[in-house]
Amino acid sequence: MSLNKFEVVITVIESGSLTKAGEILGLTQSAISHTIASLEREFGFTLLTRGRSGISLTSNGERLLPFMRETLRCHERMKQEVFAINGLEVGTVRIGTFTSVSTQWLPGILKRFQDQYPAIEIKLMEGYYDGIESWIQSGEIDFGFVSLPTTEDLECIPLKKDQMYLLVTEEHPLYKEERVHVSRLAEETFIMPKTGCDNDIQRLLAQYQIEPRIKYEVGDDHAIIAMVQNGLGISILPEMILFRLPANIRMIPLEGEHYRSLGVAATSFSKQSPAAKRFLQFVTDWVNEQQA
Repeated sequence: MSLNKFEVVITVIESGSLTKAGEILGLTQSAISHTIASLEREFGFTLLTRGRSGISLTSNGERLLPFMRETLRCHERMKQEVFAINGLEVGTVRIGTFTSVSTQWLPGILKRFQDQYPAIEIKLMEGYYDGIESWIQSGEIDFGFVSLPTTEDLECIPLKKDQMYLLVTEEHPLYKEERVHVSRLAEETFIMPKTGCDNDIQRLLAQYQIEPRIKYEVGDDHAIIAMVQNGLGISILPEMILFRLPANIRMIPLEGEHYRSLGVAATSFSKQSPAAKRFLQFVTDWVNEQQA
């Protein structure tokens, strides 16, 4: 068996089709099919099934997928170590991120990193908190930006405390308040992030035993702001999201220390590839500079 066969299987699963996998890998659909069939013959059982919903792993395929991913990660780390020994900086780093980090942090970090290490490829996967943690655990990404705390089996590096603000329009009774205590929001109509998108607000309201009247649950931060702008309710969002707010929205600090804790998480930082370790150092240095 070869590493290329593992790469084909993983790419088919992640892309969802033989055709897309072929486009990504530069292979024909026929070549993709033959590679999978060859690996299945070596193993003695099928790895993939085709149904109306697309291609999926068999139960045996699900058992082997983590080992395939780990084998490819080990090979990537070894390849990068060989290049590092020879004084070259190359490799691929796969990173999970979410909207506010992608908008506020990554452009500056990526520009600085690519200027110094142009041969290292950075691949970004954008999602929600829960999805990013799942990608880390499954090995789809090397590490990811997360809201702390995470699941106990992940290692984490704290980066920033991102203050939470109440968002109201100029017609709202709280508009002119300097600060608002969370307890005053018990009877308000909320525009709420979907569970898994932003768990920080749910934790905050639960801390004060508040069960808000949720009118809408939305996955996109900018959609939440637009709904508040149109008077459909109030919301609470972290500061990094609140740039270029509409003129009729005011962000009001909450009484007390209320923030989301941002960080990066991985299954193991010590086992990261040389390229990933380089990028992690750029992340921590850049965030520290911004907060200095």
